[in-house]
Amino acid sequence: MTTTPLPVLRPHRIPADGLYEGRRILRRTPDGWAERPYERFEVVPQAATIGAEIRGLDLSRPLSGALRAELNRALLEWKVLFFRGQHLTSGEQREFASNWGELESNPLLAQGDSKDVVRFDKAAGGAPTFENVWHTDVTFRERPAMGAVLQLREVPPSGGDTLWADMAAAYDNLPRQIRERIDGARAVHDYLPGFARFCSAVQLAPFQATFPPVEHPVVRRHPETGRRMLFVNASFTTRITGLEEAVSDRLLRLLFQQAQVPEFQVRWRWQAGDIAFWDNRATQHYAVNDYGTHRRVAERVAIAGDRPH
Repeated sequence: MTTTPLPVLRPHRIPADGLYEGRRILRRTPDGWAERPYERFEVVPQAATIGAEIRGLDLSRPLSGALRAELNRALLEWKVLFFRGQHLTSGEQREFASNWGELESNPLLAQGDSKDVVRFDKAAGGAPTFENVWHTDVTFRERPAMGAVLQLREVPPSGGDTLWADMAAAYDNLPRQIRERIDGARAVHDYLPGFARFCSAVQLAPFQATFPPVEHPVVRRHPETGRRMLFVNASFTTRITGLEEAVSDRLLRLLFQQAQVPEFQVRWRWQAGDIAFWDNRATQHYAVNDYGTHRRVAERVAIAGDRPH
């Protein structure tokens, strides 16, 4: 009686640009960062390096200098802060955000109660938008937003979560040869790719003079922590300066995919009245469009930022 030899099993290998398996480097703060307890609120971590719920605060009340400083430290450490059940008015939301600087408007998006408030009202038959792509807000500006404060006014019965990715962790986990290649490189950012999907050429044309393409470093240093962070995104980054198109496209695909690694992410399940405050310099985000014909209403206030270095 003859036996059939067992087949030789070989693992199926398909190169996955940017998605490197194995142990991750998950540093929440820069080397040398002094960890101190929080005295004015409770911090409840939501993921390894990014995202914390802040408990024990009423954001409708003015912030003292000491409380503002402690919240800013939490923002630098966790990159996005969540506050349950705040139910702020648009004015109170603007007042809270203004503790971090001048507010900015975005003329490409519909406005809410004031020029500083962008209202997203997603209902059946509404105008399509495409927040369900990993992106950093308004990197097509010379000075992209420092951060944003988002409040959900109305939530669907299920779905409609938002995810954020830690772009310092995304940088840390690139292979050394890729980090060496992109340190010092610059990339072009343009508003057209992000908005041409749901705005006509006639609608977009008036903004070409206001928002010409700009260059930013591929790797920026955080102005407050000094930490290196990947600063390219699929919505607005079009090419890496000085590279042939095919080479630039392949490298950008690899870099874009870093935001998709679950270990670098936090996911927030919204309830009406929740607030998220994120550091736009250090993160990308993705609004999950899985709620079908149900309504989802949000208001966002953005804080003006600095020129990336």
